[in-house]
Amino acid sequence: QVQLVESGGGLVQAGGSLRLSCAASGRTLTTYTMAWFRRAPGKEREFVAAARWSGGISYVADLADSVKDRFTISRDPARNTVYLQMNSLKPEDTATYYCATGPRRELPIPRMTAGYDYWGQGTQVTVSS
Repeated sequence: QVQLVESGGGLVQAGGSLRLSCAASGRTLTTYTMAWFRRAPGKEREFVAAARWSGGISYVADLADSVKDRFTISRDPARNTVYLQMNSLKPEDTATYYCATGPRRELPIPRMTAGYDYWGQGTQVTVSS
């Protein structure tokens, strides 16, 4: 059974940084696509970032336009963990952040929730102004 457990959320002032972690069990991250989504109060869940690794260290990443200059997705294969480094946080980044994993398909990396079959429980990120 695949399980994803997010951590690292919290309260931070605008301009600050947080690193979210997603620890996976039951699936080896290097052979699947990993993604981060978020949902702000009253809004739909939206794509944030995703990556598809090809063994070694090579990977293809995709980030939403709203975060691409501030967020980075990475992994630690030894820990089977994916990270979302979030810098220069803004109040509009406030949301519950979800980790997801899905089959490794042909590019482009899916940005829709239907492209992913397992989800974590979410971690709250609150950015104060």
